[in-house]
Amino acid sequence: MKRKGQTPPDHLSDAAKRWWKSVVTDYELEPHHLKLLALACESWDRTQQARAILDREGICVTDDRKNVRAHPAVAIEKDSRIAFARLVRELDLDTEGPSDARRPPPLRSNRG
Repeated sequence: MKRKGQTPPDHLSDAAKRWWKSVVTDYELEPHHLKLLALACESWDRTQQARAILDREGICVTDDRKNVRAHPAVAIEKDSRIAFARLVRELDLDTEGPSDARRPPPLRSNRG
């Protein structure tokens, strides 16, 4: 029997709902983790929506003064990708097995 809150939000895409179900099956999540998982799924969906717009309309637009600019969906896609990656890291889904660390390990500098 699934606990309350273990079902994905109705507004998510089918792909995001499948991912939600796989995460709640494979991990033990507290209620606050489910909220982060919902945000990650929404970020993924927003990324895919922006990608579809860019595929259809292109990455550049011409404004009323004939200046070529980045399509607004470029920023939406970028921001959503970053949010998704951070939420996955916050949920500790990007490591194998349980982690005892309260925070993700620091990123190594590529400077010598």
